[in-house]
Amino acid sequence: MKLTRSHFLLALAATGLAACAPRGAVETAASAPVSAPVAAPDRQAFVAAAHPLAVEAGLNVLRKGGSAVDAAVAVQAMLSLVEPQSSGLGGGAFMVRYDATTRAVTVYDGRETAPAGATPDMLMGPDGKPLGFRTAVLSGRATGVPGVVRMMALAQGQHGKLKWRDLFSDAEQTAANGFTVTARLGRFINSSGPQANTPDSLAYFRNADGSKTRAGDTLRNPAYAAFLRRLAAQGPDAMYKGETARRIVAKVREGDLAGSMTEADLAAYKPVVREGLCNPYRSYILCAPPPPSSGVGLLQLMAMIERTDIASRGPNDAIAWVKYAEASRLMYADRDAYVGDVATVPVRGMLDPAYVASRAALIGDRAGPAPSAGTPPGAVTARIDATNEVAGTSHFVIIDGDGNAVSMTTTVESFFGTGRMVDGFFLNNQMTDFSFVPKGPNAIAPGKRPRSSMVPTVILNPDRSLAGAIGSPGGNAILGYVSKALVGMIDWKLPVADAIALPNLVARGGSFNGEADKFAPELRAAMAERGVTVRGGTGEDSGLHGVMIRNGAFDGGADPRRDGVAKTITLPARK
Repeated sequence: MKLTRSHFLLALAATGLAACAPRGAVETAASAPVSAPVAAPDRQAFVAAAHPLAVEAGLNVLRKGGSAVDAAVAVQAMLSLVEPQSSGLGGGAFMVRYDATTRAVTVYDGRETAPAGATPDMLMGPDGKPLGFRTAVLSGRATGVPGVVRMMALAQGQHGKLKWRDLFSDAEQTAANGFTVTARLGRFINSSGPQANTPDSLAYFRNADGSKTRAGDTLRNPAYAAFLRRLAAQGPDAMYKGETARRIVAKVREGDLAGSMTEADLAAYKPVVREGLCNPYRSYILCAPPPPSSGVGLLQLMAMIERTDIASRGPNDAIAWVKYAEASRLMYADRDAYVGDVATVPVRGMLDPAYVASRAALIGDRAGPAPSAGTPPGAVTARIDATNEVAGTSHFVIIDGDGNAVSMTTTVESFFGTGRMVDGFFLNNQMTDFSFVPKGPNAIAPGKRPRSSMVPTVILNPDRSLAGAIGSPGGNAILGYVSKALVGMIDWKLPVADAIALPNLVARGGSFNGEADKFAPELRAAMAERGVTVRGGTGEDSGLHGVMIRNGAFDGGADPRRDGVAKTITLPARK
């Protein structure tokens, strides 16, 4: 059966999309017919993550009858050990969960919060200028109250099938017995980055003979194994109260520019459950987290792309990439001006069809000057943004045997966070995700959550059955990475692995950063002739992990720029 535009709009109305999408958003549905939705394969499960050991930890939980959320806890516990440069139990995350029974999309916000003693000017120096990033990131002030453990415990308590205590054994045993350091981790350990050369990092990443840990070496973490045993037995209080909480507070108060975090801050942390923010794209529905995530930016970008002819041009067409870059720059201008952990974010206005159309009308087949923020309906005055969001993040996707899905992006903010360790894990430097200058929607305030570019996304069919999921690390480039993959998967109908492997292009302001050498020379030259000169990017590579349900099977992919894999398994029949 083919679905027409009328079918699509009727399905949206029948399934209540209007409740989670901005008013009028359904008007953006595409008119092109598409194949009928295909349900997730029965009794098959899927995990894609940034390290094979993390994937196996998740699959082991699913084999035991665990849910997607159960598996997410196991994956995160393992990633904290084997990919500590990117995420960990001392950081934060956004989890987007799809429920196959109710077809609801729920966001679990485990973003870090500013301590009660935080002040708007805490990242300003005595000279009245913002602190240098190197100075700020190594300081105790950089650490926000970590949220991922409390968030996972909340989600697992609501949707888990196994006992919390049974989700950490793989990570605990691997920490005790050791694992082989990958080339990627070895590169970061031996980098000149400031966090890789702190006293805690130097002590941890050192072999018995005194040499620094390198790729191929075995790394053990008995402190982390011991902490996981307590976390399994005691629940999240092992993190937020008692001895670990005391050690976190002591660690952030060491040295100059000491942090203000207290045990009360840790004990008071609460994750937030939010409704997924959804908007149609072509014949699908995209759902991502609302602010302080930048999900509204991703949805706005895709809505602008839908109003271009990118889909008919394909990945080898220079004009397609130029239009993609122009749409991206328009989105970033709006995102930077309006999005933060504030009540004034004009979410509906940024996705209003008329406003989106007015922004999309600025997209040509040549690059223009760097765009300014627009004025979406309901917006307050746009503010100059001074956020310097760097990279140190991971993403994974899980679908369990019942068709429930988790798309989760998790972070310690920069590589190895602050370089300060407690109980075998690194502390985040998430406070540097706020604006250093005390102005705008992302200014620091007590209890506030810093704006995030993390946009874990689920993809639905018109009847709200699951169609796929995607997400990536990459700092402020995440929006570029995820949107590129969505264009490849949906518009260009590429296999997920091929869409992920497409060259990255992050267009923001006056810059066009990306993987210049991955564009064919003639394509790159044609883009440059139209004003898009791609230069080698800075910061973190993408770490896209995603899946689409196609022809009754999982079409999954793991980013070749990282160490991850994507695996599907068949589970035993239901008893």
